[in-house]
Amino acid sequence: METKQYTITVFTENLSGLMARVVSVFSRRHINIESLTTSQSSLPDIHRFTIVVEVTEEMVRKLVAQLEKQIEVLKAFYYTADEIVYQEIALYKVPTHVFSNSENVEGMIRKHNARVLVIEPEYIVLEKTGHEDETQAFFEELQKIGIYEFVRSGRIAIVKPMERLNNYLRSLEEAPAEA
Repeated sequence: METKQYTITVFTENLSGLMARVVSVFSRRHINIESLTTSQSSLPDIHRFTIVVEVTEEMVRKLVAQLEKQIEVLKAFYYTADEIVYQEIALYKVPTHVFSNSENVEGMIRKHNARVLVIEPEYIVLEKTGHEDETQAFFEELQKIGIYEFVRSGRIAIVKPMERLNNYLRSLEEAPAEA
């Protein structure tokens, strides 16, 4: 079966210890998490996990089903890259001296649409937002001139279809109470 990259969004209550339980769903199945970010969602008191994995569609379905069995998980969804809008942010610390009399660095920053965040006597911190391949390409170019540090965030994503969780919660509110 063909593996593909999927982005899983998990909506939960915001409770301590929940991340360990969510991650254990993947580790029990020996599935590597490529990226994991958490944040509050657009709904009050609801937390959002964004998880990127490379698996088969059958496996991502099983993962979502297992995640939804966790008590504090309200709902989980999975998406392919064409169903979401996503970005990552990367920070690069480079030696200040590489900027001295160098149009190459300025051109590289412009070419990659990067920003200068901090200028210190010993180093300069640059920021690049984009997809992983874009932040990686900038990193590889900077390696040629010298780099002290590099860090990249996990994926953040918004789905293109209208937010399924809002529709799901609305359906719960509208469902008639069982007698």
